[in-house]
Amino acid sequence: MSVSVLLADDQAMIRHGLRLVIGTQPDLRVVGEAADGRAAVAAARRLRPDLVLLDIAMPGMTGIAAAHELLAAPDPPKILMLTTYDTDENLEGALRAGVSGFLLKVSPPEQLFAAIRTAVSGLATLDPAVTARVMAGYVGAPAIPGTVTPREREVLTLIGRGLTNREITAALSVTESTVGTHINRLLAKLHLRDRAEAVRYAYEHGLVRPREGR
Repeated sequence: MSVSVLLADDQAMIRHGLRLVIGTQPDLRVVGEAADGRAAVAAARRLRPDLVLLDIAMPGMTGIAAAHELLAAPDPPKILMLTTYDTDENLEGALRAGVSGFLLKVSPPEQLFAAIRTAVSGLATLDPAVTARVMAGYVGAPAIPGTVTPREREVLTLIGRGLTNREITAALSVTESTVGTHINRLLAKLHLRDRAEAVRYAYEHGLVRPREGR
C-alpha cells in the first residue's frame, strides 16, 4: 500500500519539485497541494493523507499553527516540517506540537524518502542539523514520574537515541515482545501518543543529549 502525502509550501516551484521527486517512488504518492497553513488544514481534512509535508514559514497561517491544529484533531496525519534554515526560531514550537520530524529543504531526495517512511511507521526523523540547536535549550529537565521503572527508563533512553525495537532487544538482552510491552506501558504512563512523542520526551527530560549517537 502506498503512502499518501500532502504538500504544503507557499512556493509553487518547491511544491512542483517535491511532487516530481516523490513521484519517482512506487510506494509514495502526492494526493494534494496547499499554498498556506489554512489551506493545508482544509486539504488534510478533506484528503486524509498519511503524512503532511509542511513548510514551517508560510504567509497567513504558518506551518507551526497548522501543525498544532492538525495534531489536535482525532487520528491526525504524521507531519514533517520543511525549513530553509536550521536556526528557525519556530522549531521548538513545532517540536512541542508533536511533529514527527524536520527536514532542511536542501536535504537530498533519499533523506526525504527515508523521513517520510520513518514518520508513517511511527518513528521520529530528527535531523541533527535542525534539532541540535533546539534540544540544547532543554536544561533543568523536569523529573520523570516515579511510576516509570528503571527498565522502562532504559527503554525510553534507547528510543530517544533512535534505536529500533530489535536494536533495543539486543542492547538489553530481552525478547522483542518484552520491549514492546515496556514501550506500551511507557506511552500509557507518560500519556504519549506515539514513538515520535517518546523521542521528544526523552530529550525534554534530559535522557538524551543533542548529537548523542547510538
